[in-house]
Amino acid sequence: MKTGKFLQFVLGFMTAGLLAAGSLAIADGDSRQKVVYHINDLDRANAALRNVTNHLNAVGDENVDLVVVTHSKGGFALVDGSRDSAGNGFEAAIAALSNRGVRFQLCENTIEGMGIDRNNINLVAEVVPSGVAQVAALQHQGYVYIKP
Repeated sequence: MKTGKFLQFVLGFMTAGLLAAGSLAIADGDSRQKVVYHINDLDRANAALRNVTNHLNAVGDENVDLVVVTHSKGGFALVDGSRDSAGNGFEAAIAALSNRGVRFQLCENTIEGMGIDRNNINLVAEVVPSGVAQVAALQHQGYVYIKP
């Protein structure tokens, strides 16, 4: 095959691939990133929330469907008044991220097992039966898993 014909073949093949990828995004109706952040350590929660903020800043709020799933000691990030070992709270970051479309989920097993007072759960938190099962369910739905 001559170099010119070979180059045309390669460019044609690449264009077809790009068109096919674009049609997948159109067929599924949503080309946004689908991402689940997993928090199970209270002392890493603020760093994880900074990662979420940086993620939104990088791709744009409208280009990502982002869920933060918490359980175990990380679940306390969604309990108003909680502080990490350095004395830092979470309410302001959670409010700001929620206003940008981030969804927050808290494990029911953690609420029961850790004796969390339901009256102190942040109002933006959605309670799910199991944090780890929720992470797996979201991955099954095509969410990319990130564990900061």
